[in-house]
Amino acid sequence: MRLTAVIETLFRRFLPSPFSIALLLTALTFILALIFTEPKTSDPYWLSLLGYWEQGIWQKDLLVFAYQMMLILVLGHMLVLSPVMSRFISALTTSIKGTTHAVILVSVLTLLVSFFNWGLGLIFGALMARKIGEAAKTQGIKINYPLVGAAAYAGMMIWHGGISGSAPAKVGEQGHLASLVTPDLAAFLPDLIAYPETVFSFQNIVVFLVLLLSIPLILVWLGRQGKEEIPRLNAAFPAERFSHSEDKTSLANGPTPRFMRTHWDESKILAYGFGLAVLTAFFYNYGAALSSGIVTPNMLNFLMLGLIFIAHGRISSILKAVDQAISGASGILIQFPLYFGIMGVMQNSGLVVEIANYFVALSTAETLPILTFFSAAIVNVFIPSGGGQWAIQGPVILEAAISLEVPVQKVIMALAYGDQLTNMLQPFWALPLLGITKLKASELLPYTLWIMLLGAVVFVAALIFW
Repeated sequence: MRLTAVIETLFRRFLPSPFSIALLLTALTFILALIFTEPKTSDPYWLSLLGYWEQGIWQKDLLVFAYQMMLILVLGHMLVLSPVMSRFISALTTSIKGTTHAVILVSVLTLLVSFFNWGLGLIFGALMARKIGEAAKTQGIKINYPLVGAAAYAGMMIWHGGISGSAPAKVGEQGHLASLVTPDLAAFLPDLIAYPETVFSFQNIVVFLVLLLSIPLILVWLGRQGKEEIPRLNAAFPAERFSHSEDKTSLANGPTPRFMRTHWDESKILAYGFGLAVLTAFFYNYGAALSSGIVTPNMLNFLMLGLIFIAHGRISSILKAVDQAISGASGILIQFPLYFGIMGVMQNSGLVVEIANYFVALSTAETLPILTFFSAAIVNVFIPSGGGQWAIQGPVILEAAISLEVPVQKVIMALAYGDQLTNMLQPFWALPLLGITKLKASELLPYTLWIMLLGAVVFVAALIFW
């Protein structure tokens, strides 16, 4: 029995749902905190931990971040659902001849799009995988559909080293680095670190290109030993195009009057006008930042908002896209608070600092980036949020980098690489993709595990020779 088949069987039998995983990780965090950290008050420690958990759920900065992430996902989904993007995806997928062709096409395009924006790449890849499954079913072609889904998820292993990466975006903000450390240490840090030193550095571009070539190759190899069958999919996913001639109902107020639908919801002038206004405001407000290599979540969301108006061309099309896209963010809405609670426990109990300090204590100037990478990979299993992880772990690694005289941008990218690596093992960010492709996490993870092993080799090699 092939190793991949054995792994798949184990995952199918024993892997719980992503929501159950979040609950189990919460319980494990409590246990680890009770064992490895000390109480700070005279109250029963388990009650203090419950308090930390509740505080983490409602932490304002994290709630703002969650809303930013939901917008990245929803706006990216809406952009992909536009008629022009839908026609483009359909044109790419209708000529699929088998698994090899499918995984190469999906993985390469998903990696390229995800380097620009993780939310856009995730939804773009998911819709491509779904379209390929539908085309294979229609034409009676046998493919390894779960492997195609894994190819669509591969973009989440390069996202944090891409333009929408949380840590590179945050350190590109004026004064952010100094806010994470004490004033005496802040004197050793630059005011900001722009993208040419992180995302667009020579080393990171090489890492991305190596993964862009090697991930499709390992997927092809996995496809040659995997099981192929005609995908069992129901009706076509309603993402092709939005009719502007049918009498549709509005999302909130029932049937739309013909006058209003004709003159406003169907108005190209209204959609294009707002789109141009948003894009004009974007370049006016963020032009200087872009020229300096600075990209923030708000900038990405604002840009996608303007592009959505242009790509859809009608308000009615945008409203239908919202209706479809918002369901993909339901997992973030419900599960993010659980992970914020985990973050609250890990942060306030000192557990995450204990983990980071353990690796830092073992570090030298040569090994700090690699040990930062592995510690970030572990923490990401409990806190699958690049921004949240940077907020907690960032101060520790910055202090270590200053103390050991390691380039700050190197440890920042080491954290980014570790964070994105275990996305291939943590199914949280796969929730929208699973909803679109109708795959299960247990079908996806046996293949993404191999991608993770490949990534570990590439990232460690990169940090050694950086």
